[in-house]
Amino acid sequence: MNFFERQRQVRRLSTRLVLLFVLAVVGIVVVVNLAAIFAFNAASADPGQLAGLVAMVTVATVAAIGLAALVRTLALRGGGGKVARELGGVPVPPNTTDPELRRLRNVVEEMALASGVPVPEVYVLPEETAINAFAAGWSPSDAAVAVTRGALQRLNRDELQGVIAHEFSHVVNGDMRLNIRLMGLLFGILFLTVIGRGLARAGVIGGGRSRGNNSGGSAAPLALVGLALLVAGYVGVLAGRLIQASVSRQREYLADASAVQYTRQTGGIAGALKKIGGLTDGSELKSPKRDEVGHMLFGEAARTSWFATHPPLADRIRALEPSFDPAELRQLAQRWAAAPPSGRQEDVAMGLAPAAPGASAAPAATGGVAPAGPALPTGDTRVRVAPTEVLGRVAAPTETAYTHAAAILDRIPEPLLDRARNRDAAIPLLLGLLLSEEPQVRQQQHAALAERHGSDLADAALREAGELAGLHPMLRLPLAELAFPALRDRPDAQLEVLLAEVFTLIHADGAINVTEYCLSRLLLAELEESLRPDSRWRTDRRTLTDARSAAGYLLATLAQVGHPDQAAAERAFQAGIATLLPGTTLPYAPPENGVLALETAWPVLDGLRPADKERLVAATVAVISHDGMMTVPEIELLRTICGLLHCPLPPMAGHGTG
Repeated sequence: MNFFERQRQVRRLSTRLVLLFVLAVVGIVVVVNLAAIFAFNAASADPGQLAGLVAMVTVATVAAIGLAALVRTLALRGGGGKVARELGGVPVPPNTTDPELRRLRNVVEEMALASGVPVPEVYVLPEETAINAFAAGWSPSDAAVAVTRGALQRLNRDELQGVIAHEFSHVVNGDMRLNIRLMGLLFGILFLTVIGRGLARAGVIGGGRSRGNNSGGSAAPLALVGLALLVAGYVGVLAGRLIQASVSRQREYLADASAVQYTRQTGGIAGALKKIGGLTDGSELKSPKRDEVGHMLFGEAARTSWFATHPPLADRIRALEPSFDPAELRQLAQRWAAAPPSGRQEDVAMGLAPAAPGASAAPAATGGVAPAGPALPTGDTRVRVAPTEVLGRVAAPTETAYTHAAAILDRIPEPLLDRARNRDAAIPLLLGLLLSEEPQVRQQQHAALAERHGSDLADAALREAGELAGLHPMLRLPLAELAFPALRDRPDAQLEVLLAEVFTLIHADGAINVTEYCLSRLLLAELEESLRPDSRWRTDRRTLTDARSAAGYLLATLAQVGHPDQAAAERAFQAGIATLLPGTTLPYAPPENGVLALETAWPVLDGLRPADKERLVAATVAVISHDGMMTVPEIELLRTICGLLHCPLPPMAGHGTG
């Protein structure tokens, strides 16, 4: 199942979620109406009065559920970090030097770069001693990954990597969006129990106060309605658990399989699952909000559950290791009862960490554990790439991509990494990264920055641009993605200013080249999404018919910049059109205002349905690699465009023909 098929599955799950929620609400409305009819002795009332009561109760019940769900969903627009903080999460600073936290951040950074997405916020749940983790957010740009203290202490690096890879599968495949939406709907159902408890208490208190004057009967209906709401609410909770199980169980198998694909080894994630099964704490969380997030956790939130949100632990392990015997968990439990495992000690035994806690702090790139990886290809290296190969790699990083991510981190100069992880230095670094390499364009961008945002910032960005001169093409996008957590750590007002600064660079001069433009536009889009997450139920409703002009602009622009000869450019454009719209011929007409014509195209193209977006990516590859080959800068351009379309593409270079 490739990325686009997984997106179609997520759409089907979203539809199923809506249907199950509607059925749950209908059931609750029926229960509340029956209770109201009984409480107010309305069964024998005039049909008109009965219909009025039913209508009033139905509207009130649906409104209460809908309003509560809406309020909760709006509250979750703070993104994944909001969910992590609600569970007691503490952010892990990007520049942390604590060995355990540094190891965690290294693994998350490597996985993000291997997946082609921004580095998410990282949290630790310090009060949770069990082994668990989750990813939350509306999109990769506002995502957060959180792990428990138990996971940090008990898992070795391979196991931690397997757990993080599992969570990244949810990040890149759109599961997070479904998960956070489910939180809002379940809260709406649960809210009835809160109302019911209040009405029941009010009815009981009112009845007790009024017994002395024989008017206790007036409070009885209130208590009965409250009791009915309590019952209906708990019925809704059971329905919610069923919805969680229905949506979550199969996805956990897929995420486990994706983790193996990412890391190319089953021992890591299987070892983490075995530790959950063999340790007393298991994966059980202490937080009172554990049931609300149960469907998005790595392991089961509670030890017992009527409707388990995850497959049985033994089944998950057996899917990874077919020869697994569940009796092994009992043996591990006996061994670990006296001496629980230590992830750090296991790392030392495997040669993945220094023996002494104070020995040589782990390098920022890979924690001193990952191999340096292959040398980065030169900018003129040519790689043979087919559209089908690219489609298979979207949101599907392999061990090769993970190795390249480690190599990329290892080759970014240490001072640049330090500034990318520093909340104050990250903004000038990012702006310097976006300044054009053309002296005249850069001068105009500097002048525009100085005029609108001050000479100090403009000069700092210019100094950074000088230091970034000659930075390998494969390092520019990763460096920007590494700086993302430090940027998001700033107040919203400052991020709004940064948005304006990036916008200024894009529009300072029409001569900005397509690579510089796409990188700037990608970072602008990611910043906008982190500030204003899109919580709409569906964002992929457009068809290729709707996006015909926008797609034509994109393909014509890419053909023009990639082929100086107009005849070759037109052939490349028609190759893209043949892939996108077979049997259709569109005139090759590059937009007069160059790359800025794409400003209105991105929202249209990003809103395509999964099947149509798949064809658009294939058409983009057909244009860029019209001769069957792509240079490293062209591959990085393709990765940037895929990022703008929310089709994350892992690093692809390393197998060029030279």
